Amino acid sequence: MTAYIEAAAAPLKNTGSIKIYNQADFDAMRNASQVTARCLDELSHIIKPGTSTQDIDDFVVEFGKAHDALPATLNYRGYRKSCCTSINHVVCHGIPNEKPMREGDIVNVDVTYVIDGWHGDSSRMYPVGQIKRAAERLIEVTYNALMLGIEAVKPGNTTGHIGEAIQVYAEAQRCSVVREFCGHGVGKLFHDAPNILHYGRAGEGPELRPGMIFTIEPMINLGRPSVKVLSDGWTAVTRDRSLTAQYEHSVGVTEDGCEIFTTSPSGYTLPPYV
Repeated sequence: MTAYIEAAAAPLKNTGSIKIYNQADFDAMRNASQVTARCLDELSHIIKPGTSTQDIDDFVVEFGKAHDALPATLNYRGYRKSCCTSINHVVCHGIPNEKPMREGDIVNVDVTYVIDGWHGDSSRMYPVGQIKRAAERLIEVTYNALMLGIEAVKPGNTTGHIGEAIQVYAEAQRCSVVREFCGHGVGKLFHDAPNILHYGRAGEGPELRPGMIFTIEPMINLGRPSVKVLSDGWTAVTRDRSLTAQYEHSVGVTEDGCEIFTTSPSGYTLPPYV
């Protein structure tokens, strides 16, 4: 049976219980999340052919310093970079490096800033120059899947409503949903209960209650859903090397729906981000 606990009374660790946050907590999450969203907005101006993913990571570091924000991934479980950069067939957790990106690449940048102990977690897809229509369509499908999942967030629904909304839509678009990775509770902890699966059936999983905070971050493949993790222990890729995409928002359940904490301040949804 799912256990829920007021966040103020909960220990600062993942006990498996789902934390229920108050309005002050929502305000703090919104503050951290908006810094992350502004960083993702600004990255649209630097991502182009010839840019390296290390350039992206350097920008995330400097932007964080300018906004008194710490990158949550830096030294997290041994990870040595300040964001994740996942190109083409890399599903998630791609490690920034000095290799220049090429015309036609697509890249997901996943940023989590910590401000006053609160984690603002979001990711976004970026085209590198002109991209093929198949890549453009995959980005559109992935973003739409995320937003359909968010539409399912309201009190009385379950996490399964989110997964079903994403899976049904993505598979109707002849794409597949990655099973090995999921969304998660977030707040004072980077990764907390509950897990948010991007597949499933309505009515399955924990009930959604006002005050819950979590991420929704579907990874959608053009090919089969299977992935593997490379020898670096982080980089996950599609087994069939098919193109993959991901979008992520941090959201909080309200009395009548949800709030998206990581909405773009510039109003960006899909590229081109202008």
